[in-house]
Amino acid sequence: MTTKSPEAFMAEAATVPNRLVSAWAAHDAEAFADLFIEDGVLIMPGVYKKGREEIRKFMEAGYAGPYKGTSVTGTPLNIKPLGTDAVALVTVGGVLEPGEKEVSTKQAIRASWILVNDNGTWRLSIYHNCPRDPAS
Repeated sequence: MTTKSPEAFMAEAATVPNRLVSAWAAHDAEAFADLFIEDGVLIMPGVYKKGREEIRKFMEAGYAGPYKGTSVTGTPLNIKPLGTDAVALVTVGGVLEPGEKEVSTKQAIRASWILVNDNGTWRLSIYHNCPRDPAS
């Protein structure tokens, strides 16, 4: 059995934003919800959803409504180990409206992610985003 280094675990955890971007690009609410542990939490301005099923339903409605045709971007800024199977990640990104190549100031966010190793797969325990300071 090979034991991975803390750096290897953190590098694997840092791939979760790409998985989220891919799920969003496909408007795949199931894949988006699967990024979370069973009782994971999604927090966005005015939104609190707990559990994969609530998150899936929210994203399904979002992809049919306000997020229709959108994509997202997210770039890791900082990653910090919280133990052997958990990391905190901070990203910058946002929602891209159809045809946009860059995130508008209105849609720019910073996000915090608490990721846990869930039987070999990195998943979100908690995801939270908020508007980004336009000056940064």
